[in-house]
Amino acid sequence: MFLFFLPQSADMSAASNLRSEDQFLCSICLDVFTDPVSTPCGHNFCKTCISQHWDMNQSCQCPMCKETFSTRPQLRVNTFISEMVAHSSEQQAAKPGEVPCDVCTGTRLKALKSCLVCQTSYCQTHLEPHLTVKRLKRHQLIDAVENLEGRMCTKHDKLLELFCKTDQTCVCMLCSVLDHKNHEFVPLREEYEGKKAELEKTEAEIQQMIQKRRLKIQEITESVKMSKDAADRQKAEGVQVFTALMESVERRLKELMKEIEDKQETTEKQAEGLIKDLEQEISELMERSSEVEQLSRSEDHLHLLQSFSSLKAAPPTKDWTEVRFHPPSYEGTVGRAVDQLQETIRKLMKKKLLEAELQRVQQYEVDVTLDPDTANSWLILSDDGKQVYCGDVRKNLPDNPERFSRYAMVLGEQSFSSGRFYFEVQVKGKTEWTLGVATESINRKGKVTLCPRNGFWTVWLRNGNEYKARAESPVDLCLHPGPEKVGVFVDFEEGLVSFYDVGAAALIYSFTGCSFTHKLHPYFSPSLNDGGKNSAPLIICPVNQTESINN
Repeated sequence: MFLFFLPQSADMSAASNLRSEDQFLCSICLDVFTDPVSTPCGHNFCKTCISQHWDMNQSCQCPMCKETFSTRPQLRVNTFISEMVAHSSEQQAAKPGEVPCDVCTGTRLKALKSCLVCQTSYCQTHLEPHLTVKRLKRHQLIDAVENLEGRMCTKHDKLLELFCKTDQTCVCMLCSVLDHKNHEFVPLREEYEGKKAELEKTEAEIQQMIQKRRLKIQEITESVKMSKDAADRQKAEGVQVFTALMESVERRLKELMKEIEDKQETTEKQAEGLIKDLEQEISELMERSSEVEQLSRSEDHLHLLQSFSSLKAAPPTKDWTEVRFHPPSYEGTVGRAVDQLQETIRKLMKKKLLEAELQRVQQYEVDVTLDPDTANSWLILSDDGKQVYCGDVRKNLPDNPERFSRYAMVLGEQSFSSGRFYFEVQVKGKTEWTLGVATESINRKGKVTLCPRNGFWTVWLRNGNEYKARAESPVDLCLHPGPEKVGVFVDFEEGLVSFYDVGAAALIYSFTGCSFTHKLHPYFSPSLNDGGKNSAPLIICPVNQTESINN
């Protein structure tokens, strides 16, 4: 072992190093000095320790020699000791998990290197001979490791220096010519580099797999969040729909009860009227019967004959033989009420489903602004790019390729080549307008025919009440009253363009099965001013999801 060749000066240096450590301990806290200061008597303490010691005592006395100072000394940090403490702390005692020096006695310092020849680990002090002695400088040093014995061949007591690729094991030089003769060998470092490269590749693959799984977790988490949001919306919608249904049922039940009660009340009043007439006639007949009976009992011939002529004439009476009282039939009343309720519920459900559909597409709102480079020279755009109307004077603008030259048209600045998007436009107060989407490749010069074949998917208003969907064959739309705000929704992949009456939460028209081969732009045409009749602007509005519900 190297221990037998350790020069005496090195051993003395180590012992001196161990002794010096005690000199850097504060006698109050028994720990390494922090901001060391010296008292006038020459003893050293941590600045905080000696200050607190004097604060707790009436006199300023040195804890070591007990010398008392009449006035509290002015303490300053001892820079020499501070530097010595810092230098000493560079060589620390080995902590749990660290490799200790095999040569140190007492406090074993942290080893910096291990020698494969000596099979010994050394701290900085005991490593010095391996760095200065010529014979020892040839030894192979590695970063400090434990279990140096495990690096030796158990059979030949030689250093494991080679890797047998045939048997996939580490061997010494004697193994290569004896037990592993004719096997394929490479130096440990070469095999190490190869295996390290494999490990790095494996680590990269593992990290990639981890990243994929983290992304999958993120995807699943996002899906769960989206599902929860959808579930919350559905629950809210369910509460709203079924509350409306229950209110409708309760309202219809009240109407049914009132209808039956009103009918019964009418029947009873009719019966009461008939009974009253009958009772009146009975009363009159009973009065005449009494007079007749009284006269018929008279035995006086003259009196009966004289009174007979003055007997009241018979009161007029109704011929009750043809009078029939028919109570109302309630048969089918409940059935008819149920049928009416079903129709009410059907309409309500249709309305609620349309409201839900509108709220769903409104989730895809995009911020749309008008593109002044595409605007026809008759159009006037607001500074924020949200409003457009047709002016009375044609502006002198450059006829760039993007600009519509003949018709009062303008595109949105934003373009879309995938996904879904939605925007809303106020058309209130206008007698003519056209809205929708158009492809980037549309003809902007000369005559333009609005239809999907030419890259336009639009709905328009003409003459104040004529609505049409501009399909290949225009489709008349029955909208009474007409919308004040129109929503436009596009699903690029689905090939769908839908228009909504936002206020009524109603679907106006849908283009389906569309094939979009170019980018889409929002399309607007406020039409001509028409002498001020159509001067109101088209206004791109922010989405207010509660508006359709409130309406």
